[in-house]
Amino acid sequence: MKFRLAAALAALASAIALPAASQDVTLRFQHFVSPNSANPKYFIEPWAEKVEAESNGRIKVEIYPLMQLGGSAPGQYDLVRDGVIDGGWVIPGYQPGRFPEAEAMELPFMVSKSGEEASRAAWAFTQKHLMDDFADVHVIAAHMHGPGLVHKKGAPIEALADFDGLKLRGPSRPATLLLKKLGATPVGMPVPAFPEALARGVVDGGVITWEMSPSLKLDELTDSHTDVAGERSLYNLYFVWVMNKARYEGLPDDLRAVIDANSGLETSAWAGRAHDTGDEDGFNAMKAAGNVIAEISPEVTEEIKALGEAVTQEWIAEMSAKGLDAQTLYDDARAAVAAAEAE
Repeated sequence: MKFRLAAALAALASAIALPAASQDVTLRFQHFVSPNSANPKYFIEPWAEKVEAESNGRIKVEIYPLMQLGGSAPGQYDLVRDGVIDGGWVIPGYQPGRFPEAEAMELPFMVSKSGEEASRAAWAFTQKHLMDDFADVHVIAAHMHGPGLVHKKGAPIEALADFDGLKLRGPSRPATLLLKKLGATPVGMPVPAFPEALARGVVDGGVITWEMSPSLKLDELTDSHTDVAGERSLYNLYFVWVMNKARYEGLPDDLRAVIDANSGLETSAWAGRAHDTGDEDGFNAMKAAGNVIAEISPEVTEEIKALGEAVTQEWIAEMSAKGLDAQTLYDDARAAVAAAEAE
């Protein structure tokens, strides 16, 4: 009898102890675009598969595209913070004024046309200036996309005057400030709203990447795609791949280590590289559709750069007036970009 009681107690103790050592975890991550667009296809889904494999199947990562778990793209950060979802893809610029320091990375002609290089810079800048802004979530990666360009109905942009009066979608405050400076009428909106706005004539076009063009049906909704000359991107957008803080901290040590091994600089670079891969796909799709693909002349690009510099100086003055050390933010963003390009 005593033997059977001791054995039962030992079995009970083992049953209680086992979950701490072999706990299975399901993490629900959400994004706001088609699963066939570049970031989900070349980063988010492979990242989830890598985490599952390296945890020996103890972590299951469920990916929900197109905001299937509810909410809106601009509200994604709060969904993660509040634990409505376990993690997600966030564009801080979708909430203008909330994360002003991140705008330094989005200023005109700040980064090169390489999403991977820009993302290495974004991670370095995030570590130096933005971790306190994101203190209520766990940051896995910070990244940028590839070159942003103008997609519009009708003929391509050739001269500054071609911007006059155009209603153009912009994704962030720095982008809309630049569009306004160029003479366009900027219309701020998240990417999911762009195709319908084009179809209904709410906008004449907008600025976005090559990689998003196929999933947004820009081969059908626009006629021309115009980039600036040179190696610098007209504009860019800052993203973070984040996880609910309590959910991350509540993982067993060994599973938290798997998330850590798939976080940081190289993971950020991977996310940026996904956009580079997708840009090639998108460019080829627009070309195959017979749309006009154009590049603004170096001379007109210099005129646009001058207006972009005016936007930057006005941003520095505005942020300084709000109490931020805006010049340092700008200088450190430039330094991070230069370091990434030198690697």
